[in-house]
Amino acid sequence: MFLHLGKDVIIPKKDIVAILDIRSQSSAITREFLDMARDEGFIVNVSDPGKEKTYVITGNEIYLSPISCTTLKKRSL
Repeated sequence: MFLHLGKDVIIPKKDIVAILDIRSQSSAITREFLDMARDEGFIVNVSDPGKEKTYVITGNEIYLSPISCTTLKKRSL
């Protein structure tokens, strides 16, 4: 099965490691992880600037989605 993240981006559900709310970046560890991923080019933004609500972490990339964490989790079941 697949999960639609926004715009025209669809990923296999089996590749998802975590679905995190954007507010979780307030943690120092999470912020450091995301900064390193951004520096290395692993972050793919599939939303308009300022509209990001969720981080979806896969084995290869981290997606910024405009769809809420709760909605993505419900869709993934």
